[in-house]
Amino acid sequence: MPYTPPPELAAMSLAELAEAHAERRLPPLDQWAPARTGDSHMRIAADGTWFHEGSPIRRPAMVRAFSGLLRREADGGHWLVTPFEKLSIAVEDAAFVATDMQVRHEDARNRPVLAFRLNTDDVVLAGPEHPLRVAGTAEVPAFYLAVRHGAEARLNRSTYGQLIDHALDVSGEGALAVESLGARFPLVPAA
Repeated sequence: MPYTPPPELAAMSLAELAEAHAERRLPPLDQWAPARTGDSHMRIAADGTWFHEGSPIRRPAMVRAFSGLLRREADGGHWLVTPFEKLSIAVEDAAFVATDMQVRHEDARNRPVLAFRLNTDDVVLAGPEHPLRVAGTAEVPAFYLAVRHGAEARLNRSTYGQLIDHALDVSGEGALAVESLGARFPLVPAA
């Protein structure tokens, strides 16, 4: 069955965004503890490109399928996990890349909701379960969004620009921050 990507974020209502986020039925990786381990011979480049044995994986459906098996452990290592084995995967920066962002004010309390599209076409709603964090320095910041099972998405340049534009519109003087689903996220790296 061919994979059909969802419509652009701008064309989706908050209800449709929430449905896209919830409909991705993912395996229960947190319940699997396979004894057999190995190396997947795979790598995720900083730009989000997936490689197997040095060659890029060109089929988006394959990348999407593999990404559903991805888990980051407490030591920072990334693994592709099945009930039977756990294979290491090299990740240069973050496992995902956030490629688009939209702001909605449609939840029951009219709170802002920040919706992000990932390079795997997943939709993630920033909030308490999917916090934003800032790393790097004030001169060269890097923004990350928690995705699932410890894995994160790094915001690409245009998505970072969308986030900062929104922050400038809503932040008070001297406090660059955004809110989503009731959670507040400062956007200035710690000194």
